[in-house]
Amino acid sequence: MRIIYSFLSVLFLTALSSCKVEPEPINYGQDACHYCKMNIVDNQHASEFVTSKGKVYKFDAIECMVNQMKTFEEAPIELLLVCDYSQPGELCDANSATFLISNKIASPMGAYLSAFKDQKVAETKQGEKGGELFTWTQLLEKFKEKH
Repeated sequence: MRIIYSFLSVLFLTALSSCKVEPEPINYGQDACHYCKMNIVDNQHASEFVTSKGKVYKFDAIECMVNQMKTFEEAPIELLLVCDYSQPGELCDANSATFLISNKIASPMGAYLSAFKDQKVAETKQGEKGGELFTWTQLLEKFKEKH
């Protein structure tokens, strides 16, 4: 009986640890985009989301993540993360980020879409490069219309 309890305890702890809802570092040059299958090499435009079951999906561009979300039905998405254009490789919460679409800032899949953790930095970059600013909600609406 003791062996059964030990086995069940180990099984339970394994199940708990495998369902952690936390981001995973993107291995640039090694990880592939879940949506388009291209290698993720651009640390200013990469993104990822994490499901309620702890599964991480990585993308080479924000537009790939948005397009994947349109048909994603596996589990609720708990974390939405985008790279901060002004701090390459640093992931930030997409829900609080400011997004800039500017023809003068190329992104991997051609949507000219970049994210900024700090709205003021996004506004400064918009002043330099032009384009239009969006919140996450506004961006999702734009992609519904356009893509």
